[in-house]
Amino acid sequence: MKHLTHHADLCVVGGGLSGTCAAIAAARHGLKVILMQDRPMLGGNASSEIRMWICGARDKDYKETGILEEIELENFYRNDNRCYQVWDTVIYEKAYMEPNLKLLLNCTCQKAEMNGDRIQSVTGWQMTSETYHTVEATYFADCSGDSILAPLTGAEFRLGREARAEFDESIAPEEADKKTMGLSCMFQIRETDRPQTFIPPAWAMKITSDDDIPLREHHIGTNYWWIEVGGDRDSIHDTDDLRHELLSISYGVWDHVKNYGDHGADNWVLDWIGFLPGKRESRRYVGDYIVNQNDVTAGGHFDDIVAYGGWSMDDHFPAGFYHRGSYPTIHHPAPTPWGIPWRSLYSKNVANLLFAGRNISVTHTAMSSSRVMATCCLLGQAVGTGTAIAVQDGKAPRDIDVTKLQQTLMLDDCYLPYLERTLSPLTREAATNAEITRDGVDRRFGEEDHCWYGKDGDTIEYRFDTPRHVDRVRLVFDSNMAREYHNMPSNYPLNETKYKLPNTLVRAYDVIAVTADGEETVASVTENRSRLVFHTVNKDITALRIVPKATWGCPEYRVFAVDLL
Repeated sequence: MKHLTHHADLCVVGGGLSGTCAAIAAARHGLKVILMQDRPMLGGNASSEIRMWICGARDKDYKETGILEEIELENFYRNDNRCYQVWDTVIYEKAYMEPNLKLLLNCTCQKAEMNGDRIQSVTGWQMTSETYHTVEATYFADCSGDSILAPLTGAEFRLGREARAEFDESIAPEEADKKTMGLSCMFQIRETDRPQTFIPPAWAMKITSDDDIPLREHHIGTNYWWIEVGGDRDSIHDTDDLRHELLSISYGVWDHVKNYGDHGADNWVLDWIGFLPGKRESRRYVGDYIVNQNDVTAGGHFDDIVAYGGWSMDDHFPAGFYHRGSYPTIHHPAPTPWGIPWRSLYSKNVANLLFAGRNISVTHTAMSSSRVMATCCLLGQAVGTGTAIAVQDGKAPRDIDVTKLQQTLMLDDCYLPYLERTLSPLTREAATNAEITRDGVDRRFGEEDHCWYGKDGDTIEYRFDTPRHVDRVRLVFDSNMAREYHNMPSNYPLNETKYKLPNTLVRAYDVIAVTADGEETVASVTENRSRLVFHTVNKDITALRIVPKATWGCPEYRVFAVDLL
């Protein structure tokens, strides 16, 4: 057996989307980062092992951006067949290509060493290389979902549902309990051009009538999310037994759809079934603040807001598949957006522990809204960025300059409700022919439009009376926040729509600097697939010109922001 020791500024445990975004954000802001993941791939519930849709804020104007949007747009560019193996590669590449980020995949975190109230190191077992990896770091971020570092470090956590009276939550149960939402094994189907048969395994559940699965949509096109068990058991330690039960139900449901009644499935085949359950809920850390139902319904107007939710309080019944008498979940109303505070993303009693994902410091009821993956990505980017500020400024997470964190996140294209992005002095001082590109708002809200529209030959120009030094230019293009299709599918029709990059996105453009020596093209892009772009200028200039040349199909050019830095 080998035993290797690594040193880092930040060790992220858990490589779902929240952990991946946390690691990438921290690495891009200069930290040395190690990401320890117990699976061979990144992405968690969104990966090819589980294949859950990425859901988030329900209002189209509040679609999550930042690193998540960057990953999704790259996937549209490279993966118009929406192949899950390509999707896995896109996520993997985003992390692997970061110079400051090292991946430890197939590495299960097993132990933590403490020094007082601080984590000194964590150790994981990498089964593929028969190697123990010990990571010593300044900070640790638990993005594992199950909060594996809680039992290993003594960090305070909660499990189950709070009593209604504790936080005065109207949708909480009268008495506290250990019940959670359950687990699901997803399956996917593919349409062919001829009738297909299906023979279930002998151990599949037998479902002969629609009456056996009342109020469960099982038409072609759904993702069968309601195949869910385990909320009334131990959602961590019973996982493997629950996996077999879920597989039995999944095969039984597909057998029912194919072989009992007319469900329009004659030409459809079972294409894939997941042997790794996707979890909705387990341990939740306790931070300096526990967000509750009343915070959600009030919109989360926190001074230290660093992310937002916008999914309903989608509270599944613990019995899941076996729940009868009503629909298997209740969508309690929640506003879009509602703010999530920094105080709920770091541990109350372990000084150098942060967390992002479904395990943040929230009650069960609030978690039923914050748990969806697009929200978790915002939480991850906030944790990675906040940790970088903590390291660089030499302060504990609870003592960092939250305004600095908020402004950094917004500069990195993470919208934060109720806040305004501060423009740089250079951006404010320049004269421009496109005033809308420096209003500090990088998306549209209904009829309130903050976008510059141009046609062939139109340019955006920022000009100074005397030469000024510009290090970088920041551009934000329109990637169609109103798009309603999912990044990856739940099934594959024979004549599948090929979802590509949004046609509103600027594809080709030049950035031209005007200096004392004349005009110089500092960037010429032909295959842009990003909403947020930074380009190095590093020149004394009297003008900077953005020259759009092509889009991915839209007849007009759309630009939300130009910032000189």
